Amino acid sequence: MIPRLERHNEFSCDRETRIKLLKISAASIDRLLAPERRKLALRGRAGTKPGTLLKKQIPIHTFADWDEQLPGFAEIDLVGHDGGVVAGDYCQTLDLTDIVTTWTETKAVRNKAQAWVFAPLQELRANLPFPLLDIDSDNGSEFINKYLLEYCQQEKLTFTRSRPYRKNDNCFVEQKNYSIVRRAVGYQRYDTEPQLQIFNELYATLRLYTTFFQPTMKLQAKERIGSRVINVMSAPKLLTNECCRQTSVAG
Repeated sequence: MIPRLERHNEFSCDRETRIKLLKISAASIDRLLAPERRKLALRGRAGTKPGTLLKKQIPIHTFADWDEQLPGFAEIDLVGHDGGVVAGDYCQTLDLTDIVTTWTETKAVRNKAQAWVFAPLQELRANLPFPLLDIDSDNGSEFINKYLLEYCQQEKLTFTRSRPYRKNDNCFVEQKNYSIVRRAVGYQRYDTEPQLQIFNELYATLRLYTTFFQPTMKLQAKERIGSRVINVMSAPKLLTNECCRQTSVAG
């Protein structure tokens, strides 16, 4: 990134510092910045508010239930861009992640109101190269509402939800919340219309970059040796056009 930033006059430093920055590894950066990051960490903050009594009509789906071989089984979530100040309205990113293909669609919305979330969700569905079969969300009222429930019933989509306070139930989309959304736009507060437009201009390109040019690894197995748990991961794979065509036919 340093040569690119320098090319656009966004960064400058002395020669010795530049040499060190070009040599240091990502792991070393994380280790050196860990004390400072702990000072700035936001604690005790959650933006998910419980839904209504409609939860009784929506079955619970845990992470252990995902054993689908077809694309179209997706998790959805909202990423808040409040910068640590939850007062007022601020941008949210709607994140939809397919479990089998890891295809991820994102769309910035004005706030968590049902009206702002429902329409973009339909846009994300239209962008998928395969039919959407299942929507799995957390228990926030922006998802657990009669509009989305009726929409899923009319479109013959399975609608499930995670257990309250169990983030692992939405582990697939939660991972994309960080690797795609947070790594691209960070943790600052964004609450203006121009910022919302910039977000969506970025996501229009980012969706293709992350899907077709970023390899994905999946957990194959876990092995416990004493107190240690060893994860066995698959080899990194790219989602190709042929794969999309096959998954579309399979769906």
